[in-house]
Amino acid sequence: MFNEIKKQINWNGEILELSTGKIARQADGAVMVKMGDTIVQCTTVSAKKPTSGINFFPLTVNYQEKTYAAGRIPGGFFKREGRGSEKEILVSRLIDRPIRPLFHSSFFNETQVLCTVHSYDSLHSPDILALIGASAALAISGVPYLEIVAAARVGMINDQFILNPTNDQLKDSALELVVAGTKTSVMMVESEADFLSEKIMLDAIKFGHNAFQVVIDLIEELKAEAGKDAWEVTDLYPDSLKSEIRELVQDNITQAFAIKSKQERNALLKSISETVLAQFSVDEKFSSLQIESALSEVKAEVLRNDTLQKKIRIDGRRPHEIRQIQCETSYLPSVHGSALFTRGETQAIVITTLGTSQDEQIMEDIEGEYKENFLLNYLFPQYSVGEVGPMRAPSRREIGHGKLAWRALKRSIPEKSEFPYTIRIVSEITESNGSSSMATVCGGSMSMMNAGVPLKAAISGIAMGLIKEQDEYLVLSDILGDEDYLGDMDFKVAGSSDGITALQMDIKVAGITFEIMEKALDQAKDGRIHILNIMNDTIACNSSISINAPVIETFMVPKDKIREIIGAGGKVIREICDTTGAKIDISDEGLVTISAVGRDKLDAAISMVKEIAIDPEIGEVFIGTVVKILDAGAFINYSGSRDGFVHISEIANERIESVAGILTEGQQVKVKLIGFDRGKAKLTIKNADVEGVGSNETRTNKENQSSKNENRREKNNKNEKELSLSESSKSSDASEKKRSVNEKRNSSEKRDGAKKWKTNKVESSPVNHDITERKYFK
Repeated sequence: MFNEIKKQINWNGEILELSTGKIARQADGAVMVKMGDTIVQCTTVSAKKPTSGINFFPLTVNYQEKTYAAGRIPGGFFKREGRGSEKEILVSRLIDRPIRPLFHSSFFNETQVLCTVHSYDSLHSPDILALIGASAALAISGVPYLEIVAAARVGMINDQFILNPTNDQLKDSALELVVAGTKTSVMMVESEADFLSEKIMLDAIKFGHNAFQVVIDLIEELKAEAGKDAWEVTDLYPDSLKSEIRELVQDNITQAFAIKSKQERNALLKSISETVLAQFSVDEKFSSLQIESALSEVKAEVLRNDTLQKKIRIDGRRPHEIRQIQCETSYLPSVHGSALFTRGETQAIVITTLGTSQDEQIMEDIEGEYKENFLLNYLFPQYSVGEVGPMRAPSRREIGHGKLAWRALKRSIPEKSEFPYTIRIVSEITESNGSSSMATVCGGSMSMMNAGVPLKAAISGIAMGLIKEQDEYLVLSDILGDEDYLGDMDFKVAGSSDGITALQMDIKVAGITFEIMEKALDQAKDGRIHILNIMNDTIACNSSISINAPVIETFMVPKDKIREIIGAGGKVIREICDTTGAKIDISDEGLVTISAVGRDKLDAAISMVKEIAIDPEIGEVFIGTVVKILDAGAFINYSGSRDGFVHISEIANERIESVAGILTEGQQVKVKLIGFDRGKAKLTIKNADVEGVGSNETRTNKENQSSKNENRREKNNKNEKELSLSESSKSSDASEKKRSVNEKRNSSEKRDGAKKWKTNKVESSPVNHDITERKYFK
C-alpha cells in the first residue's frame, strides 16, 4: 500500500532519518524527519497557477509544536493549541529566511510549508530538524527550488565547538548559533553569544557549514529516488522590456538616488514609475505587473552599479561611514528609564520598566512552563514610514526584530541573584529608514542604564549591507532601507567593546565567501565601537535605580519559618502587605523578596517579616509594651508580635504589693528574656538594666517601630482571653504541641549552637543577629 522511501546517516553520533511516501501523500512534498525519538512532519503544497496581480513570491511557512508530542495537555480554558506562540513564530521565520531566496525569481505561485512536531524526546531540537525537513520536502516536490539547504546549531563550551548541543548543554554554552546554507554558500545565521570575538563567530559559522554538508548529500539522495517532475516556469517579462525602460529613465533614477531625504527621493521615484507605466501601457503589449517588475529591476541595477563604481551611497556617505547619531536619556520623566536614539532617519523611543518577580512572564512551549524576567517588545507603527495601516497584533517581523534585540541585550543583564528585578523594555519606532532593530538595541541599553540596571557593559548594534557583482563587492555600514531592499546581504551585529552578543545574517544571493563575511565583521566592529563612544558620552550606568522604580531587598529565612510568615491561608503575609503596602514573595528554599515603592514601606515590611522569622535568644534585652496587667504579673509584648509574662517578683528588686501600682497598660519598659516555661516566654524587668537595650540593633523592638505595629498588637489583644497566673500554667492541646516544638527547637539549638543565616552569599551568626541583605534603592 505504501511506497515508503527512507534515507539515513550517522550525524555526529546520532541517526538522522528522512522518509517519504507513507504520510501526507497528497501534498506536493512530504518528509518525516527523525532523530532519536523526535519526529517532525514537513509538507509543502503550491498552487498550480501563479497568483495574479503580484510581483512577489507568496510563501508562507508555519512551524507548530503539538503538546502531545511531549506528553502534555495544553494550558488555558480550551485545552487546545491556538495562535502560534512566540517560539513557533520565530522558528517559522528561521525556516523561511534561508529557503525564500532559492526559489525561481519568476515563481509567483502561492506556496505553503508546514512543519509539525509530532514527537519530542527533550534531547533533539525539533527546529533544526524542521528546517532540514522543509528543504527536503521542497526538493522532492518539483517546484522551482533551485538549491538544497541544510542547517545546524553550534554551541561552545570550554572553548570547544559543539554540534547540535542539547538544552542542558546550551545552559553552559557561551554561544548559540544556527547556520543554514547550501553546498557552497551560507544563507542565514542567527546567534546569541557571550561577548565573543569576530574570529570565534566566523569559525563557528564555518564549523556549522562544514557539519551539515552530509545532510545536503542525504537530501540529494532522497530527491534522486523520490523527486517529482520539475515544474516549468517562464520569465515574467522579456529582457527587451527592461532594456527599453533603462534607456528611458536611467538618468532620472540616478538623479533620484542622489537625493538624501527619503521622502523626497521616494516622491521622485514614484513620479518616474508613473511616467514609465503611462508610456509602456499605451499599446497594452505589457501588463502593469510586468512593467513594474522590470522597472524595479532597473532601479536595483542603477543603484548597485553607481554605488560600486563611485563608492558613494544614496545619502552621500562612503561605504564605512555611519549616519549622524543623537542620543538623549530621561526623555520621559515619569518612567523608570528612557532613551531617545536617533540615527539619520531612524528613531526609537525606548523605555525600561522595572518590576518584581510577580511581574515575570509565564511562557509555555513544548518543554513546559517557565518564567522569563527579561522582556522586550518592539513596536513598528505605520506612521514611522509615512504610511497608513490598521492597528493589529504584533507582526512576525516585529516579533523577530524584538527577539534579535532581546538576544543582543540578554548577556549584559546581571544575574537574577544580583539584581532581582523583572525588566521590560518597550521600543517605540517613531521613524524608520533602516536598522530600526539596532536602534532598539542602542536605545534599550541606554534606557536600562538610565533606570539603574547594572549592566555588564553597554551594548550597541549596527546593520551591514553588501553589493556584489561577480568578483567585485562593497560592504556597507549602517545601511538604509533601500540599500537593504536592493542589496545582497542584511548583516546585523550587536555587542560591546569586548565582543559580540548577537549576530543575524540573511544573504539573498549565492557566492558570499567567508572572506566577505570576515570583512563585514571587522567593518561592523569599527562601526559598533563608534556608536558605543557616542552612547557612553551620553550616559554612564546610574549607581542606583530610578526613584520611580520599586525598592527590592532579598534575604534568607529558615525553611521552618516559612509557614509562620505566610500564616493560615496566607493571613499573616496578607496582613503585612496590607499594612505596609509592600509585595512579598517567598521561595520554597526560604528566599524572601520584598519590594515596595518607597524606602519606609520596605523597611516596615522587612521588620515585620524578621520579627516572625528570628527566634529571640535568652539573655537578650528588648523594649516592650505592657499589654495586660494581672495580680500575679503582667503580659508584655516584645520583639514585635511576641508576648511574654513578667512575674510580680521580677518587676522590681524590692517586694511590691500591686503590679498596677508600678506598671500601666501601654507603658514602654525594658525587659530581658530569662527563659521559657512550657513554651511561654519568661521576662524580667529588674535585671534588664544589666545590659543595654537590644544587644544587637536588628533585634531591638524600637519605640518608633512599636508605634507602627501598635494597631496590629491591639487587634491581637482583643482576641486574647483573660488569664490568671494559675491559668497561664494550663494550655490547650494545640498549645502543648507548640510548646513541645519550641522545647525541641531550644534543645536542638543548645546542642547544635546558633543557626547560620544566609543572605545573598553573606553568612552571619544569629547570636549577633547581623542579617545582611542586598539592597536596591536610591
